[in-house]
Amino acid sequence: MTTEVKQEGKFSYIEKGEGTPIILLHGLMGGLSNFEGVISFFSKANYKVVIPQLPLFSMSLLTTSVKTLSKFLHKFIKHKNFEEVILLGNSLGGHVGLLYTKLHPNRVKALILTGSSGLYESAMGDGYPRRGDYEFIKKKCEEVFYDPAIATKEIVDEAFRDVNDRGKLIKTLALAKSAIRHNMAKDLPKMTTPVCLIWGKNDIVTPPRVAEEFHELLPNSELFWIDKCGHAPMMEHPDKFNELLNSWLIKQNIH
Repeated sequence: MTTEVKQEGKFSYIEKGEGTPIILLHGLMGGLSNFEGVISFFSKANYKVVIPQLPLFSMSLLTTSVKTLSKFLHKFIKHKNFEEVILLGNSLGGHVGLLYTKLHPNRVKALILTGSSGLYESAMGDGYPRRGDYEFIKKKCEEVFYDPAIATKEIVDEAFRDVNDRGKLIKTLALAKSAIRHNMAKDLPKMTTPVCLIWGKNDIVTPPRVAEEFHELLPNSELFWIDKCGHAPMMEHPDKFNELLNSWLIKQNIH
């Protein structure tokens, strides 16, 4: 990742471009580089692209939850003096974006969800964890993508380190439980924010029926599919992802 990580107080983040802020929210496999394609495209299209490092493993265990991450996001948005933002969340990041939008609808111009948790109980950490079993972790990482080659050694090594770090493992499981507790099916029909759903047709973490349910429950949503694509469309098919999202933003007149 060539973009410099800024450090201000308790916030670490990447920022590029000028214009309406698009805040990218990563999931548990949370490398900031997951969004490289999105950053380079939208930072040149009159948007300020910002990726805060979510404190997945630095919250106290008692407060490790989707709700705490949403509060962190609110503090970050206030720290940056952003009036209105576009939120783009993948996996757990989508769930954080949903909860934030529910709590602060006036601050969110649009919400983009891709492979988001929030509805589907097995959305995170299925089959976790077999500590010390590198091949098992490698297989789990490969399952995230349609093309297993996207799960580079760097991605697998990071996941393996996290699973074998007892503190991180306990917090990963706490976040998974929190995601299940914070099922948002009852909230979605009341949320009128424009929502763009971009889903991999071959996502086995949050399968296509999850996207269809989001689409049915969210009153102001549009659903787009990417073929031969797993749980992280912005990594696996960045050009297609950017094209779909950019067209939707133009059509919605969101800038």
